[in-house]
Amino acid sequence: MSKSPETNPPKKLKPLQQPQQSSSQTKLTKHSFLEILALPVFVGVILYASQYLVVYPLYFFLGREPLTTTLGTAVLNALVYVLSLSLVLLLPRKFFPKWRTSREELGLKGLPTWADLGLAPVGFLVYFLLAMLLVAVFSLFPFFDPSEAQETGFSILATGFDKILGFLALVVLPAVFEEVIFRGWLYGKLRAKIPGKFSLLLSVLITSVLFGLLHGQWNVGVNVFAMSLVLCALREITGTIYAGILLHMLKNALAFALLYIFNFMI
Repeated sequence: MSKSPETNPPKKLKPLQQPQQSSSQTKLTKHSFLEILALPVFVGVILYASQYLVVYPLYFFLGREPLTTTLGTAVLNALVYVLSLSLVLLLPRKFFPKWRTSREELGLKGLPTWADLGLAPVGFLVYFLLAMLLVAVFSLFPFFDPSEAQETGFSILATGFDKILGFLALVVLPAVFEEVIFRGWLYGKLRAKIPGKFSLLLSVLITSVLFGLLHGQWNVGVNVFAMSLVLCALREITGTIYAGILLHMLKNALAFALLYIFNFMI
């Protein structure tokens, strides 16, 4: 965090600025449309492929049993996230030069501020209310089961060490890596490449729909879609993803506490 307000006055928020576009970039061409479509496809393929590239070699060399323990599951989660982010950042350097990304473009410029710390709980409240509304709407459809349990990969976390591993794997790692990939890399690229007055709306929707779909089940997908809408707004407002990481971590921490501390099924 930055220094205390007494020694370091809070800076003004710097919203995400869409890069200046030439007149030839203000209209959607066939080439630009295909490139925009390729961005979420690229992220989706990387995230799915990373799971197989990590899980199957480890199953082959170690067997399935060691990887079903709390430690094994935590290591698997960490390796999948590290590989996913590495491929998202490194493959463009070799094969897609136009997709290379700086730290600032990822929304990681500077350090978290007091404003980020204050916006995270406010954003969480907005997300919670929006998620309740969307869940209520989707509950009208027969295919939607709001009570369907989410598979986390972890069973009961009996010991303190197990809880620490579970907390890192389910709270910290997703909040950091998913924000860098989705609200950092993907959202930043979409905002830069989608031309015209609908750039903001389309960037938010594409990022959020993909984020929801990749969670694999309707009730979780609708919930995280609502969260992504707020996370994109925070990226837009602050110009960074720090507030989003804090909100994401807060949401995961509350779910973790309900499931593994208070043993409340959600």
